[in-house]
Amino acid sequence: MTKILLLGECMIELKDVSTQSNPNIAQQAFAGDVFNTAVYLKRLFPQIDVDMVTAVGKDKYSKEMLQVFNRESLGTSCVFESEDKIPGLYSIQVDAQGERSFTYWRSDSAARYVMNFMTADVMRQLSKSDIFFFSGISLGVINTEDRDKFWLLIHTLKEAGVTIAFDLNYRPKLWRDKAEAQVQFLKAFEAADILLPGVDDFAAIFDVDTVQGVIKFFKDYSFQELIVKNGEQNVHCLSEHGHHIVDVTPVTDVVDTTSAGDSFNGGYLGARMTGKSIINSVELANQVAGFVIQHSGAIVDEAAFSSQFQ
Repeated sequence: MTKILLLGECMIELKDVSTQSNPNIAQQAFAGDVFNTAVYLKRLFPQIDVDMVTAVGKDKYSKEMLQVFNRESLGTSCVFESEDKIPGLYSIQVDAQGERSFTYWRSDSAARYVMNFMTADVMRQLSKSDIFFFSGISLGVINTEDRDKFWLLIHTLKEAGVTIAFDLNYRPKLWRDKAEAQVQFLKAFEAADILLPGVDDFAAIFDVDTVQGVIKFFKDYSFQELIVKNGEQNVHCLSEHGHHIVDVTPVTDVVDTTSAGDSFNGGYLGARMTGKSIINSVELANQVAGFVIQHSGAIVDEAAFSSQFQ
Protein backbone atom coordinates (compact mmCIF):
# COMPACT_ATOMS: atom_id res chain seq x y z
CA MET A 1 0.00 0.00 0.00
CA THR A 2 1.40 3.36 -1.01
CA LYS A 3 -1.26 6.08 -0.62
CA ILE A 4 -3.29 7.28 2.37
CA LEU A 5 -5.83 10.09 2.56
CA LEU A 6 -6.64 11.83 5.86
CA LEU A 7 -9.82 13.88 6.14
CA GLY A 8 -10.19 16.50 8.82
CA GLU A 9 -9.40 19.99 9.99
CA CYS A 10 -6.06 21.72 10.37
CA MET A 11 -6.31 24.81 12.56
CA ILE A 12 -4.33 27.81 13.61
CA GLU A 13 -2.79 26.95 16.97
CA LEU A 14 -2.04 29.56 19.63
CA LYS A 15 -0.03 28.11 22.46
CA ASP A 16 0.37 29.98 25.71
CA VAL A 17 4.10 30.48 26.35
CA SER A 18 3.70 33.23 28.92
CA THR A 19 6.09 33.58 31.81
CA GLN A 20 5.78 35.58 34.99
CA SER A 21 7.98 38.30 33.54
CA ASN A 22 6.36 38.12 30.06
CA PRO A 23 2.62 37.45 30.44
CA ASN A 24 0.08 37.11 27.61
CA ILE A 25 2.52 35.67 25.08
CA ALA A 26 1.34 33.10 22.54
CA GLN A 27 3.25 31.08 19.94
CA GLN A 28 1.45 30.48 16.65
CA ALA A 29 1.60 27.21 14.70
CA PHE A 30 -0.74 24.85 12.85
CA ALA A 31 -2.20 21.60 14.19
CA GLY A 32 -5.22 19.32 14.19
CA ASP A 33 -5.63 15.63 14.93
CA VAL A 34 -5.56 14.17 11.40
CA PHE A 35 -2.96 16.73 10.30
CA ASN A 36 -0.73 15.67 13.20
CA THR A 37 -1.19 12.03 12.19
CA ALA A 38 -0.33 12.88 8.58
CA VAL A 39 2.85 14.72 9.55
CA TYR A 40 4.25 11.93 11.72
CA LEU A 41 3.29 9.24 9.21
CA LYS A 42 5.06 11.06 6.38
CA ARG A 43 8.17 11.80 8.45
CA LEU A 44 8.47 8.16 9.46
CA PHE A 45 7.67 6.71 6.03
CA PRO A 46 8.55 9.22 3.29
CA GLN A 47 7.95 6.58 0.60
CA ILE A 48 4.18 6.69 1.32
CA ASP A 49 1.98 9.27 -0.42
CA VAL A 50 0.19 11.10 2.39
CA ASP A 51 -2.59 13.48 1.30
CA MET A 52 -4.75 15.82 3.34
CA VAL A 53 -8.46 16.15 2.52
CA THR A 54 -9.74 19.43 3.91
CA ALA A 55 -10.75 22.99 3.04
CA VAL A 56 -8.96 26.28 3.69
CA GLY A 57 -9.59 29.90 2.76
CA LYS A 58 -7.81 32.56 0.75
CA ASP A 59 -6.44 34.43 3.75
CA LYS A 60 -2.86 34.81 4.94
CA TYR A 61 -3.10 31.96 7.44
CA SER A 62 -4.50 29.59 4.83
CA LYS A 63 -1.58 30.35 2.53
CA GLU A 64 0.86 29.75 5.38
CA MET A 65 -0.94 26.50 6.25
CA LEU A 66 -0.50 25.27 2.68
CA GLN A 67 3.18 26.15 2.89
CA VAL A 68 3.44 23.96 5.99
CA PHE A 69 1.66 21.11 4.17
CA ASN A 70 4.18 21.43 1.35
CA ARG A 71 7.13 21.63 3.73
CA GLU A 72 5.96 18.40 5.40
CA SER A 73 5.56 16.81 1.93
CA LEU A 74 1.81 16.30 2.35
CA GLY A 75 -0.25 16.07 -0.83
CA THR A 76 -2.66 18.97 -1.37
CA SER A 77 -4.61 17.98 -4.48
CA CYS A 78 -7.66 17.49 -2.23
CA VAL A 79 -7.16 20.62 -0.14
CA PHE A 80 -9.98 22.81 -1.38
CA GLU A 81 -10.16 26.61 -1.32
CA SER A 82 -13.25 28.30 0.09
CA GLU A 83 -14.23 31.66 -1.31
CA ASP A 84 -15.54 33.08 1.96
CA LYS A 85 -14.39 30.89 4.91
CA ILE A 86 -11.17 30.82 6.90
CA PRO A 87 -9.42 28.20 9.08
CA GLY A 88 -10.51 27.50 12.62
CA LEU A 89 -8.37 28.61 15.55
CA TYR A 90 -7.69 27.21 18.99
CA SER A 91 -5.62 28.16 22.01
CA ILE A 92 -3.92 25.62 24.23
CA GLN A 93 -2.75 25.75 27.82
CA VAL A 94 -0.60 22.97 29.31
CA ASP A 95 -0.32 22.34 33.06
CA ALA A 96 2.69 21.14 35.03
CA GLN A 97 1.81 17.48 34.37
CA GLY A 98 1.66 17.98 30.61
CA GLU A 99 -2.14 17.80 30.46
CA ARG A 100 -3.77 20.29 28.16
CA SER A 101 -6.93 22.37 27.92
CA PHE A 102 -8.29 24.05 24.81
CA THR A 103 -10.43 26.97 23.71
CA TYR A 104 -11.81 26.80 20.15
CA TRP A 105 -13.04 29.23 17.51
CA ARG A 106 -14.10 26.89 14.69
CA SER A 107 -17.89 27.05 14.35
CA ASP A 108 -17.76 28.46 10.79
CA SER A 109 -14.35 27.27 9.60
CA ALA A 110 -13.64 26.34 6.00
CA ALA A 111 -13.09 22.69 6.92
CA ARG A 112 -16.71 22.35 8.04
CA TYR A 113 -17.73 22.76 4.40
CA VAL A 114 -15.31 20.26 2.85
CA MET A 115 -18.15 18.03 1.61
CA ASN A 116 -19.35 20.86 -0.67
CA PHE A 117 -16.31 20.08 -2.84
CA MET A 118 -17.00 16.33 -3.11
CA THR A 119 -18.05 16.07 -6.74
CA ALA A 120 -18.29 12.71 -8.49
CA ASP A 121 -14.88 13.37 -10.06
CA VAL A 122 -13.32 14.08 -6.67
CA MET A 123 -14.83 10.91 -5.22
CA ARG A 124 -13.38 8.90 -8.09
CA GLN A 125 -9.99 10.47 -7.41
CA LEU A 126 -10.20 9.59 -3.71
CA SER A 127 -11.17 6.03 -4.61
CA LYS A 128 -7.69 5.45 -6.02
CA SER A 129 -6.11 5.53 -2.56
CA ASP A 130 -5.23 2.55 -0.38
CA ILE A 131 -6.39 3.86 3.02
CA PHE A 132 -8.83 6.59 4.02
CA PHE A 133 -8.46 7.80 7.62
CA PHE A 134 -10.85 9.98 9.60
CA SER A 135 -11.62 10.57 13.26
CA GLY A 136 -14.44 11.48 15.61
CA ILE A 137 -13.24 15.06 15.32
CA SER A 138 -13.47 14.84 11.53
CA LEU A 139 -17.09 13.71 11.91
CA GLY A 140 -17.92 16.37 14.49
CA VAL A 141 -16.53 19.16 12.35
CA ILE A 142 -18.54 18.29 9.21
CA ASN A 143 -21.77 20.27 8.98
CA THR A 144 -24.78 18.25 10.10
CA GLU A 145 -26.55 18.66 6.77
CA ASP A 146 -23.49 17.27 4.94
CA ARG A 147 -23.16 14.02 6.88
CA ASP A 148 -25.24 11.98 4.45
CA LYS A 149 -22.86 13.04 1.70
CA PHE A 150 -19.93 12.02 3.89
CA TRP A 151 -21.36 8.52 4.38
CA LEU A 152 -21.97 8.30 0.63
CA LEU A 153 -18.25 9.05 0.20
CA ILE A 154 -17.34 6.28 2.65
CA HIS A 155 -19.63 3.85 0.82
CA THR A 156 -18.04 4.82 -2.52
CA LEU A 157 -14.54 4.29 -1.16
CA LYS A 158 -15.38 0.90 0.34
CA GLU A 159 -16.97 -0.21 -2.91
CA ALA A 160 -13.70 0.71 -4.64
CA GLY A 161 -11.69 -1.43 -2.20
CA VAL A 162 -10.23 1.40 -0.08
CA THR A 163 -9.41 0.40 3.51
CA ILE A 164 -11.22 2.64 6.02
CA ALA A 165 -9.44 3.57 9.27
CA PHE A 166 -11.12 5.38 12.17
CA ASP A 167 -10.02 6.79 15.53
CA LEU A 168 -12.85 7.62 17.96
CA ASN A 169 -11.36 10.90 19.27
CA TYR A 170 -14.51 12.15 21.02
CA ARG A 171 -14.77 15.88 21.73
CA PRO A 172 -18.12 16.71 23.43
CA LYS A 173 -18.16 20.37 22.34
CA LEU A 174 -18.39 19.34 18.68
CA TRP A 175 -21.73 17.62 19.25
CA ARG A 176 -25.24 18.69 20.23
CA ASP A 177 -25.34 15.85 22.75
CA LYS A 178 -24.02 12.34 23.35
CA ALA A 179 -26.84 10.71 21.41
CA GLU A 180 -25.94 12.60 18.23
CA ALA A 181 -22.29 11.60 18.54
CA GLN A 182 -23.14 7.98 19.28
CA VAL A 183 -25.22 7.64 16.10
CA GLN A 184 -22.33 8.87 13.97
CA PHE A 185 -19.71 6.79 15.79
CA LEU A 186 -21.74 3.61 15.36
CA LYS A 187 -21.87 4.28 11.61
CA ALA A 188 -18.08 4.73 11.66
CA PHE A 189 -17.58 1.46 13.54
CA GLU A 190 -19.67 -0.37 10.94
CA ALA A 191 -17.68 1.13 8.07
CA ALA A 192 -14.14 0.89 9.46
CA ASP A 193 -11.70 -1.88 8.63
CA ILE A 194 -9.10 -0.55 11.09
CA LEU A 195 -10.35 0.73 14.45
CA LEU A 196 -8.06 2.69 16.77
CA PRO A 197 -10.13 3.55 19.86
CA GLY A 198 -8.84 4.73 23.21
CA VAL A 199 -10.39 3.50 26.45
CA ASP A 200 -10.66 7.07 27.78
CA ASP A 201 -12.74 8.16 24.78
CA PHE A 202 -14.93 5.07 25.07
CA ALA A 203 -15.58 5.82 28.73
CA ALA A 204 -16.62 9.37 27.89
CA ILE A 205 -19.06 8.53 25.08
CA PHE A 206 -20.26 4.95 25.74
CA ASP A 207 -19.60 4.59 29.51
CA VAL A 208 -17.29 1.64 28.81
CA ASP A 209 -14.14 2.13 30.85
CA THR A 210 -12.14 -1.11 30.51
CA VAL A 211 -10.25 -2.77 27.68
CA GLN A 212 -12.35 -5.88 28.14
CA GLY A 213 -15.50 -3.80 27.86
CA VAL A 214 -14.31 -2.16 24.63
CA ILE A 215 -13.38 -5.53 23.13
CA LYS A 216 -16.81 -6.94 24.07
CA PHE A 217 -18.47 -3.86 22.51
CA PHE A 218 -16.89 -4.71 19.15
CA LYS A 219 -17.52 -8.47 19.22
CA ASP A 220 -20.21 -8.28 16.52
CA TYR A 221 -18.37 -5.84 14.23
CA SER A 222 -16.55 -6.98 11.07
CA PHE A 223 -13.19 -5.23 11.46
CA GLN A 224 -9.80 -6.30 10.17
CA GLU A 225 -7.82 -4.78 13.03
CA LEU A 226 -8.96 -3.47 16.41
CA ILE A 227 -6.23 -1.56 18.23
CA VAL A 228 -7.37 -0.54 21.73
CA LYS A 229 -5.17 2.10 23.35
CA ASN A 230 -5.25 1.64 27.10
CA GLY A 231 -3.46 4.80 28.20
CA GLU A 232 -0.10 4.37 29.86
CA GLN A 233 -0.59 0.63 30.44
CA ASN A 234 -0.76 -1.27 27.17
CA VAL A 235 -2.31 -1.68 23.73
CA HIS A 236 -4.59 -4.60 22.88
CA CYS A 237 -4.50 -5.81 19.26
CA LEU A 238 -7.24 -7.99 17.80
CA SER A 239 -7.21 -9.37 14.27
CA GLU A 240 -7.40 -12.63 12.36
CA HIS A 241 -4.02 -13.41 13.94
CA GLY A 242 -5.50 -13.41 17.44
CA HIS A 243 -5.40 -11.17 20.50
CA HIS A 244 -2.04 -9.70 21.49
CA ILE A 245 -1.08 -7.26 24.23
CA VAL A 246 1.79 -4.82 23.81
CA ASP A 247 2.99 -3.06 26.95
CA VAL A 248 3.71 0.67 26.95
CA THR A 249 7.08 1.81 28.26
CA PRO A 250 6.37 4.49 30.90
CA VAL A 251 7.49 8.05 30.17
CA THR A 252 8.51 9.95 33.28
CA ASP A 253 9.26 13.39 31.83
CA VAL A 254 5.94 14.21 30.15
CA VAL A 255 5.91 17.76 28.78
CA ASP A 256 2.82 17.92 26.55
CA THR A 257 0.34 15.13 25.72
CA THR A 258 -1.34 17.09 22.92
CA SER A 259 -0.50 14.75 20.05
CA ALA A 260 0.01 11.42 21.79
CA GLY A 261 -2.81 9.55 20.07
CA ASP A 262 -2.29 11.30 16.74
CA SER A 263 1.39 10.39 16.56
CA PHE A 264 0.55 6.82 17.61
CA ASN A 265 -1.89 6.60 14.70
CA GLY A 266 0.69 7.91 12.25
CA GLY A 267 3.29 5.42 13.39
CA TYR A 268 0.87 2.51 13.38
CA LEU A 269 -0.77 3.14 10.00
CA GLY A 270 2.52 3.87 8.27
CA ALA A 271 4.14 0.76 9.67
CA ARG A 272 1.23 -1.42 8.59
CA MET A 273 1.30 0.13 5.11
CA THR A 274 4.95 -0.84 4.73
CA GLY A 275 4.33 -4.45 5.68
CA LYS A 276 5.27 -4.51 9.37
CA SER A 277 3.35 -6.88 11.64
CA ILE A 278 0.62 -5.57 13.94
CA ILE A 279 2.81 -6.08 17.01
CA ASN A 280 5.84 -4.36 15.47
CA SER A 281 3.62 -1.54 14.25
CA VAL A 282 2.22 -0.98 17.74
CA GLU A 283 5.71 -1.07 19.23
CA LEU A 284 6.83 1.66 16.84
CA ALA A 285 3.67 3.67 17.46
CA ASN A 286 4.27 3.50 21.22
CA GLN A 287 7.85 4.72 20.75
CA VAL A 288 6.70 7.64 18.60
CA ALA A 289 3.97 8.69 21.04
CA GLY A 290 6.37 8.39 23.97
CA PHE A 291 8.88 10.63 22.23
CA VAL A 292 6.30 13.22 21.14
CA ILE A 293 4.85 13.76 24.61
CA GLN A 294 8.31 14.66 25.89
CA HIS A 295 8.22 17.77 23.69
CA SER A 296 6.12 20.90 23.60
CA GLY A 297 3.44 21.34 20.96
CA ALA A 298 1.53 19.00 18.67
CA ILE A 299 4.32 18.84 16.08
CA VAL A 300 7.84 18.14 17.29
CA ASP A 301 10.71 19.99 15.62
CA GLU A 302 11.60 18.05 12.48
CA ALA A 303 15.34 17.87 13.20
CA ALA A 304 14.76 16.53 16.73
CA PHE A 305 12.23 14.00 15.46
CA SER A 306 14.42 12.84 12.57
CA SER A 307 17.42 12.36 14.84
CA GLN A 308 15.37 9.94 16.91
CA PHE A 309 13.65 7.94 14.17
CA GLN A 310 15.99 7.88 11.18
